[in-house]
Order: sequence, then C-alpha cells, then structure tokens
Amino acid sequence: MFSNLSRSRTLVEKRVRMDKSNKAVSEEAIQSEWEQIKAAQSDPTHFRPIYNKYYPPIFRFVFRRTVDEALTADLCSQVFLKALQKIAKYEFKGVPFSAWLYRIASNEVAQYFRESAKNRMVSLETEHLDHLREEMEQEQGPQRREAMIKALDELRDVEVELIEMRFFEKRPFKEIADILGLTESNAKIKTYRTLEKMKKIILRNSGPGEAPSL
Repeated sequence: MFSNLSRSRTLVEKRVRMDKSNKAVSEEAIQSEWEQIKAAQSDPTHFRPIYNKYYPPIFRFVFRRTVDEALTADLCSQVFLKALQKIAKYEFKGVPFSAWLYRIASNEVAQYFRESAKNRMVSLETEHLDHLREEMEQEQGPQRREAMIKALDELRDVEVELIEMRFFEKRPFKEIADILGLTESNAKIKTYRTLEKMKKIILRNSGPGEAPSL
C-alpha cells in the first residue's frame, strides 16, 4: 500500500524482505575478510567475491531509502564502482568491511535526493512503528501512529537515518557509528536526542484533549 503522507518526505508502507539477524561479526571472520580485501587491492579481479557477498545487503539498504528497484540497482552500481575505485586506499581498522560500503551507499542515496530535489523515501511496516512507539512510550491507536509519521516527516534526513538504522533495521549502535563515522557514544546520544525531538513534535501537534503519553 502506497500513500503520500507528507509535504516534504514521502513515507510508504511496503513489505520488504530484510535480514534481521544483525549478528556480531567474529574477529576471525573480519581477519579472513581483510585477506580478501588485500587480494582485491592487489588485483581488482579479486573484488568479485566481495561484490557477491555484499550486493544483497547493500541493495536492501538502498531500497529501504528509495522504494524503487530500478533506482536502487543504479545506485548500487555506483556504490560498488566507487568501492572498487577506492579500495586501494581502504585501511583496515578492525571493523567489518560492510560499514565502509554502507557509508558509501548512504552518501550515494543522500547525493541522489539532493541533486534530484525529490522526496527522500522511508519504508515503513507496522512493526516498525510499533517498536518505535514502545521505545517512545507512546499510546496505541491510529491517531498516535499518524502523529508519529508526521513527526518523522519533520526530522532532518540524518535524524531519519538514525531512526531507520536503530529501530527499523535493528542495527547495534557500534554498527551505526561505523557507518556514519561517529563514536558509538555519539551515535547513541544523537539517536535518543532524535527520539526526544519526536516527542516534542508530537506534543506540539496534539490537538485539545489529545495530550500524548510522554
């Protein structure tokens, strides 16, 4: 079901197959991956295993932010092209290579929407809003759900991305920090400040007799 629910940002509800495991990557796996990366740095033909491994999760990450398969495919092509072009300069810092790819993907999505002046998309499922509502200690009901969607619409794109990664994609703060180039502490602080901002927006937009549970 698609609906244009806001002035500046289109929010849609669409079922998307997602990998929700978000399991921690072992040190052994990270070291093994680093060997693959070094091989690709020496010979670009060795980039193929990395591409095959990360194309599906990067595609899902981008699709959540565009809800357009053709556009997502184009942006993913740019992500992996840039990754291949820059891999010689990649420095191992003890974190999964995926964080670097997600950062490139996040930048590509942001650049596309800046240059096209189109609405940034947010893919929502009922369970996403339910989890966010519980985190914000909000009451249940369609009016409260609508109020949360309107509050999301008033956030800056970087704030929306924090909400998406933490509460919709269930990423740990360490991974969010790696993707956005923040410290883990800063990622956590920014996320909960964004929640407080949403609460204030909901309170401000509430009509008489509709005081939300804060």
